[in-house]
Amino acid sequence: QVQLVESGGGLVQAGGSLSLSCAASEGTFNNYAMAWFRQAPGKEREFVAAINWSGGSTYYPGSTKDRFTISRDNAENTVYLQMNSLKPEDTAVYYCAARRLEYSRSQYDYRYWGRGTQVTVSS
Repeated sequence: QVQLVESGGGLVQAGGSLSLSCAASEGTFNNYAMAWFRQAPGKEREFVAAINWSGGSTYYPGSTKDRFTISRDNAENTVYLQMNSLKPEDTAVYYCAARRLEYSRSQYDYRYWGRGTQVTVSS
């Protein structure tokens, strides 16, 4: 059982930056691909970024590519999401997720989830 706890959400103005963290309880953290998803009110949960077990490969959809950066520190069992050039449409609850082995863009492939952290971008 992997427990994930997100932190770092808050309120920021458009064009600003915010950094999220996700701490994992699992001692074999480097067995897991990690991802960030987000969900805005009334919308489907959306893939934001993913990183493979080693941190050597990262994946982004077009909406976050070039603005967001996912990284991980396996010694600290933590994954990060650096968000730059934030837009009001980035407003959502951001969730950290983990699955064994390979990454996926589908939320349904992730077994472990955090409770989420709210990110609000004002215009």
